[in-house]
Formats: sequence, C-alpha cells, structure tokens
Amino acid sequence: MKAATLRLYQTLHTWVGLMAGWALFIAFFAGAITVFHEELHAWQSPQRTVAGHPAAAGPDPAALDGFMHALVAAHPNAAASAYVTLPTKHEPGLRAYWQDKAGEWQTTTSASLAAGRNTPKDTSLDAAQGELAAFIDSLHYTLGVPVAGNYFMGVVAVLYGLALVSGVLLHLPRLKPDLFAIRPGRNLKRFWMDAHNVIGLFSLPFHLVFAITGAVLCLAMVLVMVFNVMAFDGKLLEALPRLTTASPELKASGQPAQPLPAATLLAAARASAGERFAPLSLRYQHYGDASALIEIRGGSARALGNYGSVSVRAAAGRPDSGKVLANQAAGSRDANHAIYSALYDLHFGTYGGLALRLVYLLAGLAGAFLFYSGNLLWIESRRKTRQQEQPRVHRLLAQATVGVCIGCCIAVAAAFCGALLWPARATGYTYFPVFFAAIGWALLRPPARAAIELLWTATAAALLVPLVNALVTGDYLWRAALAGHWAVAGFDIGALALACGFAALALATQRRARSGPPNSVWAMQKARTGVAETTVADAAAN
Repeated sequence: MKAATLRLYQTLHTWVGLMAGWALFIAFFAGAITVFHEELHAWQSPQRTVAGHPAAAGPDPAALDGFMHALVAAHPNAAASAYVTLPTKHEPGLRAYWQDKAGEWQTTTSASLAAGRNTPKDTSLDAAQGELAAFIDSLHYTLGVPVAGNYFMGVVAVLYGLALVSGVLLHLPRLKPDLFAIRPGRNLKRFWMDAHNVIGLFSLPFHLVFAITGAVLCLAMVLVMVFNVMAFDGKLLEALPRLTTASPELKASGQPAQPLPAATLLAAARASAGERFAPLSLRYQHYGDASALIEIRGGSARALGNYGSVSVRAAAGRPDSGKVLANQAAGSRDANHAIYSALYDLHFGTYGGLALRLVYLLAGLAGAFLFYSGNLLWIESRRKTRQQEQPRVHRLLAQATVGVCIGCCIAVAAAFCGALLWPARATGYTYFPVFFAAIGWALLRPPARAAIELLWTATAAALLVPLVNALVTGDYLWRAALAGHWAVAGFDIGALALACGFAALALATQRRARSGPPNSVWAMQKARTGVAETTVADAAAN
C-alpha cells in the first residue's frame, strides 16, 4: 500500500477517533454496566432482603388478570393501549406503561395499584426514567440527554465505524507482526501503543457489531423518514407497525366484551411460538372491547435474535377468541423481524448466557480503554521533544480527556451511591453535578496533577459503592455471595475491581511524574531557588 494512502488512513483514523472518543468512552463504560441491566434493579432496590427472601420468577396469570382489571379501573386511558412487563427473578412485580389524554407516558406497578397510589405524581414516568438502571442505560445510548442525545450517538456510531475501517486498513500491512507485539520496558509510549493496537485488533469483531448496530438503532427513525419520502411515496410510516411488531393497529369496536383469561392467552402464544418461547412483556389493545388484541413478547432460548412476539385475539365470547393472528417468534418470523431482533441481541448480548455477557462486559471496558488511550497517545505523539512549552491545544485536549473519561467513572460510582442514599431522587441529579465538577477540576489543574487527583477520587468513589450498599441495605458482600445472590455481590465485586484498577493507574502516574520527559503537556513546572524543577506525569503510562 502506498505511503500516501497509509497517511490518509492514519489521518482519518486519528481525527475521527478524537472527535468521537469522549462520547464513545461514556457509551462503552455505561454500556458495559448495561449488559447487566436487569440485575442492577435488584442491586439498587433498598427494599430487597437478599439472604432470606429471594425474588420469585415467572408470570402468574391470575395476578396479571387482577392487575389489568385494577389498572383500567384506576386509569381508564390504559384500556386503549397498555404495555405490561412481566415479573422476573430480579423484578418480582408487574409494571404497566400507557399514555394519558395529553399523550404523556405514565407508569405504575402492581404494588402502587394495591396501595392506591394513583395520583399524577405517582404515575409520572420521571421516577422510572430517573432510577439507576434506566439512567445508566440512557447514558449508554443518549449520554443522558433524551432524544437529541440519541441522534447524536447515532452520528458518533457512524464516525466510530469510519475509525474502525481506517484503523484496520492502517494496520493491515503489519497485522501479523503487530498481533502479539506487546513490548514492555522503558519506552512506555511504545508499550501503550502496542496495547492499544493489540486490544483493538482482538476486539475488532465486537467493535464492528457495536458500530453497525448502534448506528442502526439510534438512527432508525431518521432512516425511516428519509426512505418514507424518497422511496415509499409516504406509505412507509403507515406500514411501520406491521414491520416491527406482530400486532396490527386496530380501532375499538365500541362493543364491550369480557377479556380472555391471561392463562388462555399465554397458552396460545406458547403453543404457536414453541416450548422455547418465554413471555417477558405484553401489549394490550382495547382491553374490555370486542376488538381486544394482545401482543405477547418474549425470547426463545438458543436462538440468535431470540426476541419475538405473538399476536392473539383477546376478547372472550367471539368467533375468533384466542386466535393467533401473527407469530413473529424465532423460527417463524419474517426477514424484517429477524433482522431487527438480531441487531438488538448482537448489540446487547442477550442471545447468550452469563459467560457471553461477561465477554460483552470485558469488551465494553476494553473499548473504553481504547478511546482513552487513543487520545493520550495522540497528545504524546505530537509532543515537541525540544520545546519546554507545549501547544495550548494539546494541553486543553489532555485536560478534557482526563476530565471527561475519569469524571464519568467517578460520576457513575456516585450515581450508584446516590441511588441507595436518595432512592426517590432522579439519578441524573447525582451524576451530572459530579461529572461536570470533575471536568471543571481537570480544566483548572495541570493535566498530570488532575489525572492523579481524579484517579484517587475514582478509587475512593468505587470503594464507597459496596460500603454504602452494606450500610443502607445490610446486604454485605459476603452475605449476598454466601446466599448465592450474585446480582448484588457481582456489582460490589466489580466496584472493588475498578477501585484496584484506578489505584494502580494513580500509582503509575505518580511514578512516571518522577522520571518522565520534562517537555510534555503532562509536565508541571515548580520553581525552587531560581531553578526550574520539572515534575512529569506521563498520561501515556496510564
């Protein structure tokens, strides 16, 4: 390959990585946690009693019937269209979502209905969106900024794909010699460059999956709007529900009818989708009407793209009562539903068990490291070796990289603690002040000093997670582990592992500050008896 072509790929890889790196660090760090989204519900709930009363799993048809009857009685607007999530091992209650007359989304749970908590404040979606698990998920794909953040991350995913392609083309000529080229020694810059390249090469399949699926999931509606105008003569939006769900959008008949029992509906779905199909959620249309319809959504074991759904007539006493209208579960669905389900499962790793999710967790953390180290390597590679004062832009980039990346880690740890200390407060009220405070601190301090200070802060914040959990809930790490409740113990162990990692990075930065090259943006000047002494913290050592 020509030298000019390689330089072009290197320039593309570098600048695209720099532009998208900070957002991708946050997305990958939060995404690694989101792999265990359901388990996070169990960890964050102060009402749990881990050792003595583990949560039951599986839907109870009789409880579902009672829940829907109470929901429609308390909130009549829910009869038109209501989404209900079924109980799981880590989320034992039923939860419903529906739109009120103004089109605003509302939510409630079986516990809230039983307690008579039905005021607008009780059913506001803000509380559900502000909980820890939902916020970390939102941080992953919107950076915590709804709607606009979703589209922004779609653009970032496209740029991310460009960086991957250019990086592969850049390293193709040296793929074989670079594959296992980790060269430790005094040249730490070379060592971290080797680590960056090797981790990038071995995690390339995961990164390609994340880039493609992330771009499609975030920009799906934009693509639909474009194709609706350019290729489908304005008819695509009308067909969209049919292409993405198993249930058509029906109008109410106006004739009341008793709903079929949930046991009958669930049995019909299992008979159609097969024994491997496990219901996870439902969507009721026109509950209590003669045209009532239910879409039963769930997963099928041992299937790539395991997510699917079955549509069933839900009104009793009708000629078509209990009839399956559509089966879009694994093994029976059309190409549209198969592709959509596969994209979702590939992105979140839901098609496998615990081992696969742990692989996704490590891939997410490795990806965060790539974006952080990539920025640091770019800064160090442009250091003026014979110049004491480095360009201002390099210093600002170093400060921003430290503030955004390490600040995100501190803020996430603070969000974990805040979810237990102030369960009624939205997680964003804890995350964002801490995050922006870390960025502000990094911009006010020399890059090396900011890195050291923020890394020790991240260590302390991570150590606080299991400590606060033990003090607030009584679920000490060893107690949860001995009880076999790894949904709780796993997050505490992960926090301790991250604390060890942050401490190691802080110590490495301090050691490098005593022996690194003086002419770098990572160096700090200290005047002593008229002689300038230089203390250096080379962030590439991180």
